[in-house]
Amino acid sequence: MAPVIREIERHEAIFSHTLVTTAQHRQMLDQVLEVFSLTPDIDLGLMQNDQGLGDFASRSVGALSRLFAELDPDAVLIQGDTTTAMTAALAGFYHGCSVGHVEAGLRTRNRKEPFPEEINRRIIASLADLHFAPTDRSRFNLLEEGVADESIFVTGNTIVDALESISLDGGYENPRLASLNMGSRRLLLVTAHRRENHGAPLRSVCQALKTLTARLPDIEVVYPVHLNPAVNTLVREELEDAARIHLIEPVSYRDLLRLMERSYVILTDSGGIQEEAPSFRKPVLVLREVTERPELIEANAGRVVGTDARRIVEAVERLLSNPGEYKQMVSAANPFGDGHAAERIVGILAQRL
Repeated sequence: MAPVIREIERHEAIFSHTLVTTAQHRQMLDQVLEVFSLTPDIDLGLMQNDQGLGDFASRSVGALSRLFAELDPDAVLIQGDTTTAMTAALAGFYHGCSVGHVEAGLRTRNRKEPFPEEINRRIIASLADLHFAPTDRSRFNLLEEGVADESIFVTGNTIVDALESISLDGGYENPRLASLNMGSRRLLLVTAHRRENHGAPLRSVCQALKTLTARLPDIEVVYPVHLNPAVNTLVREELEDAARIHLIEPVSYRDLLRLMERSYVILTDSGGIQEEAPSFRKPVLVLREVTERPELIEANAGRVVGTDARRIVEAVERLLSNPGEYKQMVSAANPFGDGHAAERIVGILAQRL
């Protein structure tokens, strides 16, 4: 959303805006706000330890409803498929203002993968008035669900805009990363944290990583481990003492991008990283059974490998041992846009509002 906020600020004669956060993920939120030099006008601070989805959703829709009644906005602009985005859409609908959805139309067609994001975005689609779809496929998904064609706009994905605005010059900010001496080894960046992968699937991913480092002496694995205890405890039990697997605390957004830039292959269940990796021309192996970003697969910039240890090991070994196949993947065109999505979105807002 940062590029959209900056573009809105360039049109202050047309718009006044209020930046609101629920602080659903406080630490990660603060890191990203710092990178883009953004300060929320209103921080609702709804985060609680070990919060359940229902508890957070009820607090969020209540707090946002009261806020919208106070501010009386003409429009509420949301991004993505978090529970915050869903509750903001619902509160905006209740208030009677226009709801604009950035990154609209992503679908897996599986209600439980990813959980709860697939249902969140389907709910948002039924509430939104303006649907800013990143790709033609996203537009088609919305049309299939009965969304009016005149309310859908293919803009590209704002993540491409965001990456082009960030300087990655200099070394790592995290001293642990700065101290890693990987020599000539190839870096595998791993992120895995999704709810549907908790438990046995995540344990299987960890087993794959141990097998890979045992078989391939020329690789190093860096795994920024999510703070969720369901992830952190299991991963550290499995991999704490594994050779050439570096478990680190969550890193700043700039350091994450630096890791992506310097990696050889990325293994992830993150939706955002699936969008970011093509900008760095890094192959992505998706640790999920389905992806709502099939454009990545169709462009041959990524592959879905799931969480089965054998499948993961085979996919990594094949990619690392086949230079021709690797070259094809890193040469893939970015399917997510040209870096001008925010301009299109704000232009549409100015016209429609």
